[in-house]
Amino acid sequence: MSHVHATSGSAANRVKSLVAALEGAGLLTEQRLDDAVASFLGRAQPATGARVVARAWVEAGFRGRLLDDANAAVAELGIDLTHWAPVKLRAVANEPGRHNLIVCTLCSCYPLALLGPSPAWYKSEAYRSRAVRDPRSILAEFGTQLAPGVEITVWDSTAEVRYLVLPERPAGTAGAREDELAALVTRDGLIGTALV
Repeated sequence: MSHVHATSGSAANRVKSLVAALEGAGLLTEQRLDDAVASFLGRAQPATGARVVARAWVEAGFRGRLLDDANAAVAELGIDLTHWAPVKLRAVANEPGRHNLIVCTLCSCYPLALLGPSPAWYKSEAYRSRAVRDPRSILAEFGTQLAPGVEITVWDSTAEVRYLVLPERPAGTAGAREDELAALVTRDGLIGTALV
């Protein structure tokens, strides 16, 4: 299945038509839909993704499960990625000599449930094209300087697959509690435009 892209006007018209049809069939009301969106967005925030990363930093078994089957691993923490539509989540780990960067070259596919609403720059044509073409320079613009020998892998999100960067655990945090570690993780670190 490929990306489906439409102008915002045609997408808005399709949504209005769908909501009207669902209301007409007695399946939902616009208020119930608004309440569901508000509830979802209330839980969709970078702190959710940070919690996943912190758990992976303190529990090797969870880290392994996250890298093998991210959907199942985040479900262990009570995080539901199927709220709107089922997507496959893939966690990619930064390691010495390897850095990961997430982009959606066609639109702005993004793990909203884990990171909250996407930043404007993530949706921009400049980021979407340059992240693939020249990732090192785009990272530098974010203030992320990588050693010349560090390999950068760019992951292109799609309508079916979303990515989450598992940053390297910061040095000097061996005795930190899970909540303290989660506080160190930023949205940009989860996308790969920043180090943690």
